Amino acid sequence: MRTSVIAVLAAATIGATVANAQRGNWDAEFDENKKEWKEIEAKLPLYPKDANLLPFEAGGASPHRFFVDALSLSIGDDGIVRYSLVVKTAGGATNVTYEGMRCDTRQQKYYAVGHLNGTWTRARNPQWRRIEYQEVNRHHGVLFADFLCSGSRAGEPASVELIVRRLKYGQRPPRND
Repeated sequence: MRTSVIAVLAAATIGATVANAQRGNWDAEFDENKKEWKEIEAKLPLYPKDANLLPFEAGGASPHRFFVDALSLSIGDDGIVRYSLVVKTAGGATNVTYEGMRCDTRQQKYYAVGHLNGTWTRARNPQWRRIEYQEVNRHHGVLFADFLCSGSRAGEPASVELIVRRLKYGQRPPRND
């Protein structure tokens, strides 16, 4: 009887060890199958036209008016939402930028700056920057939370169609805060 108990315990121990080793290999193989993220080259869009601008509210603390060019909106194979942003300042100036937003990492990047003559200049040393939610000039935080990066799963961009609909009709997703 004692021999059979020892044999059962030995078999259980060996079985658990083999199962654990197999699970460890599966985890390693699963992690190896993850693709390394690589940004695709951003192609500059046509310069924004007033007829294609969709306004959005970025909070009462800013006297500026904010717009996204509907025709420039795209989501690349790399998961980046790209768009032209137009900011009309209270002082009468108009600032135009072509930008990208990574929903999975809550980051934003400038690709180009627009000029009054309708041309673009590529941004110098473009870098991904963390989007901080702030009271003044909080337009990137608003774009992230309310329009661009509230897809069906956390950290996922919304579809271009949904982004346009949200901007056109002010349909913001429900918030949990």
